[in-house]
Amino acid sequence: MEYTLAIDNAPETVPGGTGVLLLHPSTGETDRLDTDFLATDTDSMLVISTRTTAREVKQKLEYYEVDESKATILDTLSVERGYTRRRSEGVRYVSAPDDLSGIVSETETFLQEHDGKLRVTFDSLTELIYYADEDGALSAVEDILDLLDEYDAVGMFHLADEVHDEATVAAFRELFDGVIELSEDGTITSTFEE
Repeated sequence: MEYTLAIDNAPETVPGGTGVLLLHPSTGETDRLDTDFLATDTDSMLVISTRTTAREVKQKLEYYEVDESKATILDTLSVERGYTRRRSEGVRYVSAPDDLSGIVSETETFLQEHDGKLRVTFDSLTELIYYADEDGALSAVEDILDLLDEYDAVGMFHLADEVHDEATVAAFRELFDGVIELSEDGTITSTFEE
């Protein structure tokens, strides 16, 4: 299955199973890229958030006019912060942002339960490393990328590159089929495996 990317200076389409790393400045405006990725050529989407709560993700989807009926949000923050959390059709929860097995398990459940063109975004790996640790985060990302391959889905994973050392960024880069880099001035460049 082919998926349209709809991102400037990136390939027009990518095959199912593709994982894309979005490297961005910590102050970078990633919401537009994220929502363009989610909204294009999609039957169902999973938004994994280690950075904001489900309520904030919903506001973002609404603001950028993404069809919320296609979205499942995996909120990793609300339980730990003690917010009210009612599991609903469109919102799932794990116990904490470092619940790596829970995040992988919920991703697999989403992919099992939905058909057609499936997209996953993970915002953000930087937060995941902060809450868990680098090795755990790398392992969880590998597991999710394997699931994307198994279910013919595509995913985009955010990483704020300047807050990590070069070795960390390089270790994550190696896992992905494509890397999109957003610079401070909004310029986008990309590198994809042939």
